[in-house]
Amino acid sequence: MKKDSLRLVTRIAAVISGVCLFSVLYFPVWRIELNAPQYPEGLCLQIHANGIRGDVNIINGLNHYIGMRSLHDRDFPEFLVLPYCIIFFSVLFLLTALVNRKKLLVASTTLYAAFGVLAMVDFWKWEYNYGHNLDPHAAIVVPGMAYQPPLIGFKQLLNFGAYSVPDVGGILFILSGVLMLGFVILEYKWKRKSTSWPIPAMAALISVFTLVGCNKGPEAIRVGKDNCASCRMTIEDPRFGAELITSRGVVYKFDDIHCLQDFLGKTEPKQAAGAKIYFSDFCNSHNLVEAQLSWLLKSQDLRCPMDGHLAAFSNTDSLKVALDVYHGEIVKWTNLQ
Repeated sequence: MKKDSLRLVTRIAAVISGVCLFSVLYFPVWRIELNAPQYPEGLCLQIHANGIRGDVNIINGLNHYIGMRSLHDRDFPEFLVLPYCIIFFSVLFLLTALVNRKKLLVASTTLYAAFGVLAMVDFWKWEYNYGHNLDPHAAIVVPGMAYQPPLIGFKQLLNFGAYSVPDVGGILFILSGVLMLGFVILEYKWKRKSTSWPIPAMAALISVFTLVGCNKGPEAIRVGKDNCASCRMTIEDPRFGAELITSRGVVYKFDDIHCLQDFLGKTEPKQAAGAKIYFSDFCNSHNLVEAQLSWLLKSQDLRCPMDGHLAAFSNTDSLKVALDVYHGEIVKWTNLQ
């Protein structure tokens, strides 16, 4: 092995990164979801490398009332450049594997990291401009109010909850950078005299794809901070909380199981398909437990936030203790559905 050459596993990782990055051209990179009582199924804005897709016309109509500019592909020169940038880095990663030189690995990874930071800064500026530069003569004007969506995560905008998360293309984009950066570090840690495939490298590759393939788990409900996705009230009692995670990984939190049922009743079946549901354990630390594994107590004695009269328990022992205090009946979530 030459002094500056790469190990075989690193070259494989570079090829995988290049292929993943090229795949970004065929998937949405980012998504912004808007949810409100009048849109229980939600509105979605999907940002591709070459344009904006999704419920663009509906969102433009809503934005008109609050003075935001309409969204049009022609207003974003980034959509003309971004596809070529993605192709450039994809080819560069494949070239790194072909040329087989450590210096090119470091250079391509550093350049890609800088490009990623620049892209996120540009995205934030785009959101800032659209959320702050409002028409003062709009139908709805709230003094001091801005409508900038979050760069990533959740933000409440009037009666809309806005979720901003990477989509499939964004995950592939991040995965490519993580792989390249990880193997830059590993290349400088491995002993040059070793000729065998390093076990840590293979473990890193397997771990990355395992993490990507895993479903999103439940998020802790932040009492006093999170709002119910149905009634929009702040969640104040952790004993009766519930959570729904869609197949796309979007999280909805509720202050009462009744609110969850109401939300599901207004949601289109295709939106709820594949969703995972969790309930707060009434006892102990109020951890979130899968609905199918929970035992529910239905009792008029339970003082729930929205009069759902339902509490969840992770085991029958704690349920029996609660029955002595709150007289009622034991039910399963499948029966309530």
